Amino acid sequence: MPFISNSDEDRRAMLDALGAKDINDLVSGIPKECLLTEDWKQSPGKSEQAVYKYLSSVAQRNEWGYISFLGGGSYDHFIPAAVNTIAGRSEFITAYTPYQAEVSQGTLQAIYEYQTMICELTGMDVSNASMYCGVTSTAEAVLLATSHTERKKILIAGNLPVNYQILIKTYCHGRGIVIEKVPCPEGIIDQGALKRQMDTTAAGLVVQYPNYYGLIEPIARLSEIVHSAGGLMITAVNPVALGVLRTPGSSGVDIVTGEGQVLGNEMSWGGPYVGILAVKEALIRKIPGRLSGMTIDTNGKRGFVLTLQTREQHIRRAKATSNICSNEGLIALRSCVYMSLLGKEGIREVALQCLQKAHYLADAIAKVPGYSLKYNKPFFNEFVVKCPKPAQVIYEKMQAYKLFAGIPLADMGDPNDLLVAVTEQRTKQEMDLYVEKLKSL
Repeated sequence: MPFISNSDEDRRAMLDALGAKDINDLVSGIPKECLLTEDWKQSPGKSEQAVYKYLSSVAQRNEWGYISFLGGGSYDHFIPAAVNTIAGRSEFITAYTPYQAEVSQGTLQAIYEYQTMICELTGMDVSNASMYCGVTSTAEAVLLATSHTERKKILIAGNLPVNYQILIKTYCHGRGIVIEKVPCPEGIIDQGALKRQMDTTAAGLVVQYPNYYGLIEPIARLSEIVHSAGGLMITAVNPVALGVLRTPGSSGVDIVTGEGQVLGNEMSWGGPYVGILAVKEALIRKIPGRLSGMTIDTNGKRGFVLTLQTREQHIRRAKATSNICSNEGLIALRSCVYMSLLGKEGIREVALQCLQKAHYLADAIAKVPGYSLKYNKPFFNEFVVKCPKPAQVIYEKMQAYKLFAGIPLADMGDPNDLLVAVTEQRTKQEMDLYVEKLKSL
C-alpha cells in the first residue's frame, strides 16, 4: 500500500532481526482455521447504498423471540430504560479517556461514583474502572499477585471456565509464571488438595464466587488457607450475587475481579463489557488501569482527577503495573446508572429473584425422568443438569421451541452436562415451558 513508508529492505531487516523468514512466520501461532484464505483483494468495493442493502439482508436472517437460559458469565437481566437514555447522552457517548481533568469533570465523576459503588458492593477498599472484561481483569489480578509476592506460581481452581484458563495462561506465558490447577472433584475446590498445593512458592489462588457451575465456594475458609502460606486470595465474582452473599471483603479476599455485564449492560454477543477489579488498600499502588480520585481545587471546590497512575504511559515502563490502556468508561457508566437506579434493596431483590427462580426450575428439571442435578450443593442462579444424552443434542433440539436451553459443558469434561442459568427475567410460564419441552424429548 503506497502510504506505508517501509521499503522491502526495511521489512527484510526487521524480519531478520526477529529471526523470521517471512511475514507469515509472525502469525504462525494463530490456528489456521482463524486465518483468511481467500484473496480479499478480489472483492470489489460497494457503494453506501449497496452496503446498506447487503447488511439489511444479513440482519433479516436473525431470529427473534428466543427465551434464554444461557449464562456462564453473560446473563439476560432486565435493563431499565433510564440506563440507555443517560448513557446515550452526547457528552458521555462521545467522551474518550479523561486525560485533561479540567474538561473531563463529568466523566471523571461518573468513574469515581462507579468505583465507589463497586467498593460498597464487594466490601473492598479501592476499585479501578479500566478493565476490558471479567476475564482480562482476572488475568491482570494474577500478574498483580505474582508481582506483589515476587513468586512465580499461581494456583487456579480446576472449575474455572476454559476462557479464563486460556487467557491466564496467555498472560503468564511471557513472564514464566507456572499455573497449577487445584482439583474440584465435587464441583467446588478440594480444600485438602489446596492445603497441599498452597506453599511458599505460590502467589495465591484464583477462584470464582459463585463458581462456573453456580456453586458457592467457601471463600472465607479458602482465604485462610491461602494466607497461611503468605499468598493472595483472588476471587472473580458475579456482582449481582453479592446482593445476597457475604461480601468478598468480609471474607478475607485480597483482590476481587468480576464481569460488569450484569450491571445494566446487554449480552451483545459477548461485548463490549467492563471488568471489575477491586483490592484492599495495601495493594492500592499495585492496581492496574485508571483510578479517579476526588480532590479540592485552588478555589476550595470539589474536583476529580486521575490519580495514582501506574500505567506505562505515565511512569517508567520497568515500574508500570500493566500496559492495559483502554478506558471502559461508557460501560462502567451504564453500570453506575443501573446501580444508582436499583440501590441496595433493588440489587438484593434482583439477586433474590434469580436465586428463587433458579431453584424452582432446578427442582422441576430434577423430576423429569432421566435428568438430575449433578451437584447437591448450595447454588445461586446456575446449576448443572446431568442429561440422558449429549447436552449438545438437547441444546439443538430445544432451539426448535425457541429456547436456549443452556451451555453444553463438553469442554469441561462431560458431554452430558448442561449448565442452566435463570435470571429475574424468566417467568414461571417460561420455566414451565422449558420443563414441558424437555419431557417431550
